[in-house]
Amino acid sequence: MTLIAVEEHWIMPDLTSALRAVPPDRRDESLALNETGDHRRRLEDLGTDRIAAMDAQGIDVSIIALTPPGTHPLAPADAVRLSRAANDVAAEAVAGNPSRLRALSTLPMSAPHEVADELSRAADLGHIGTMVYGRSGDLFLDDPVYNDFFAAAAQLGQPVFLHPQLPSSALRDASYRGFDPMTDLGLATFGWGWHLDAATAALRLILRGTFDRHPDLQIVLGHWGEMLLFWLDRADSLSRVSGLPRPVSHYIRSNFFITASGMLNPALLHHTLSVTTVDRLLFSTDYPFQRPTREDITTFLGHFASDADREKFSSANATALYGLDA
Repeated sequence: MTLIAVEEHWIMPDLTSALRAVPPDRRDESLALNETGDHRRRLEDLGTDRIAAMDAQGIDVSIIALTPPGTHPLAPADAVRLSRAANDVAAEAVAGNPSRLRALSTLPMSAPHEVADELSRAADLGHIGTMVYGRSGDLFLDDPVYNDFFAAAAQLGQPVFLHPQLPSSALRDASYRGFDPMTDLGLATFGWGWHLDAATAALRLILRGTFDRHPDLQIVLGHWGEMLLFWLDRADSLSRVSGLPRPVSHYIRSNFFITASGMLNPALLHHTLSVTTVDRLLFSTDYPFQRPTREDITTFLGHFASDADREKFSSANATALYGLDA
């Protein structure tokens, strides 16, 4: 059975240097997570070692994307320059291993009027979608300044992966500090804050009417929907006060794909299937931060009800969403 992983991270040394040079008030402290264990070595490799890791896990195709925070914290000119460079590097990596790699583009979200053009250029290079975050500086992803971006993504058929990011400094001060530095960071990122931040960004897109304007636009949420799928009964109540023409859950089922991000817990799968359909599920490992073994993956696939459902999750849905060759 073919296995396509849709959220597999990489990093570019020049971008790491630029992100470290950002002034402290805009610097993303989650960069420290790229330095733990052997993460940095694995993130920087797009060649032999990465393919070997895929082989060990039984993954046929990895869809690579820059690890957080992408180019979002950079000044506009730097974000444009390094987004273009990253997209060129990723395209070269795909060209070097065309049967094993595909790529999501990086966009200069701090330069809003450049975003649609870079999305289009990256699509011409062969990128099959893009990865963004819920905020760039003080700009939320649902700000009207990004209307052209979403229109272009819908028109080009480029799915948008909405990935978690470090909450703002103000929000961290209010909710995520008071412990030792690493506990503060963990609480604000992988332990809680990342996921709540991404779910809120998704809700804001829905409430802004993004999918009423662009019904063909498709968003991918990781980590089994970033907690949002567990709270849809309450989120649907927002439709009554916001003037949305449909419940929030309608948009989740029509405009969102959900991926596992290496969290191979059957309880999460079963809950997700109670909210949306197997046609909306995608496999991923969140490499290198999660590295399930081949045995872990095989065991998890055994929790699907049929071979047809297993195939949808493991490859067929990704093939259709991203327009991959069979």
